[in-house]
Amino acid sequence: MIFTNTETIPGREITEILGIARGSTVRARNIGRDIFAGLKNIVGGEIEEYTKLQAQSREQALQRLEEDAIKMEADAVINIRLTTSMVTQGAAEILAYGTAVKLK
Repeated sequence: MIFTNTETIPGREITEILGIARGSTVRARNIGRDIFAGLKNIVGGEIEEYTKLQAQSREQALQRLEEDAIKMEADAVINIRLTTSMVTQGAAEILAYGTAVKLK
């Protein structure tokens, strides 16, 4: 499976657009991370616990995007984008989406 955030794949011809493939996850912070993050806010700097949580969330959303594309029998997903939105206080959704295509 080829993933790209571009509209084309160099050297490959897109023969069919299958539709939008998507994958998402909703993650919540936990109290341990929040306490440490609060302390980190006082002194400044990167809040590594949240950085790791975001990275794990992105990877899971991309895995789910791939699963959706496989169900669509896609060869590739082009124009991949990632977006996030707050679902509730302390919980956010990461959404990965792109165009599932067949290649020649």
